[in-house]
Amino acid sequence: MGLELCVGFWQDDRMKIGAFEINEPVPELRDPHAFAMVRPWVDVGSVGTLTLNRLERFLGSKELGKLERPGTFFDFTRYRPTIKLVKGVREVKVPNSIVRYAKTENGPDYLFLHLLEPHCNGEDYTDSILEVVKHFGIKRYCRVGAMYDAVPHTRPLLITGSLGSVPQIKEVPHLKLRGSNYQGPTTIMNLLSEGIEKENIETINFMVHLPQYVQLEEDYTGASRMIEALSSVYSDIPADLAPVRRGQRQYRELNATVERNSELKELIHQMEAYYDAQLDSEETRSEDAPAVASLSPEIERFLSELGGRLESGETE
Repeated sequence: MGLELCVGFWQDDRMKIGAFEINEPVPELRDPHAFAMVRPWVDVGSVGTLTLNRLERFLGSKELGKLERPGTFFDFTRYRPTIKLVKGVREVKVPNSIVRYAKTENGPDYLFLHLLEPHCNGEDYTDSILEVVKHFGIKRYCRVGAMYDAVPHTRPLLITGSLGSVPQIKEVPHLKLRGSNYQGPTTIMNLLSEGIEKENIETINFMVHLPQYVQLEEDYTGASRMIEALSSVYSDIPADLAPVRRGQRQYRELNATVERNSELKELIHQMEAYYDAQLDSEETRSEDAPAVASLSPEIERFLSELGGRLESGETE
């Protein structure tokens, strides 16, 4: 039998929305917006996680709920539980998808969706998330994340995304708003995106492109760029919330490593030339613009291999 979805009823004094158990008292949210990240699909460098955590601390979030039985959707040999000592007592922490909320003085209020990509029962999982979104009357859904790309760490990180009809309140350099024409394998989580679109909920998304050769567990430069992008559409998210100095320190340490590796140094020089030429080409957009610098065969192979691994992460 499939998982039975249920919305807004109480069982054993607990409110259930789909597969989620909601803490009581259930808050009334005013014109809420949702920020979502999906791990590990498009959360390289933990950019989505770092961004949501920073926003939640700034806005003073509280836990709203989590999956009642996460094992219905997740393989715990792939998402490993952890053991922690709490006041001398061993406790098992089970991986889960967590929903938090924050209220503001004048609205909008916010939901924060920390979502793990499911290994099974994906349709029931995405339906449950959609039921939470619908139950709280979400007005705007914003997905944030990051992917690896052939970009140099010595240039401003590229951001791609889409805003629909949402206006920007300030410009962000190196932000490319564009749709996706990708066709091919993807994640079941795109069923959630389709469901949200069918509900006519305003949707935006931002993706930070990180240098593939770095692969930091927590990339604070990536998180800084994401917060910068969000501050371009949200007046109550200050740009100085970004962990800029921490990111700069990480990339400075990387510079020392690059100086000791001549092959990597040459690779980055070629990426810089390609990055700059692409930028010049986009800014000029004229018939007599100089030709975009070509990449060496080694870089072309690198891009081809990288694209083959990452294309599914580019879908919106």
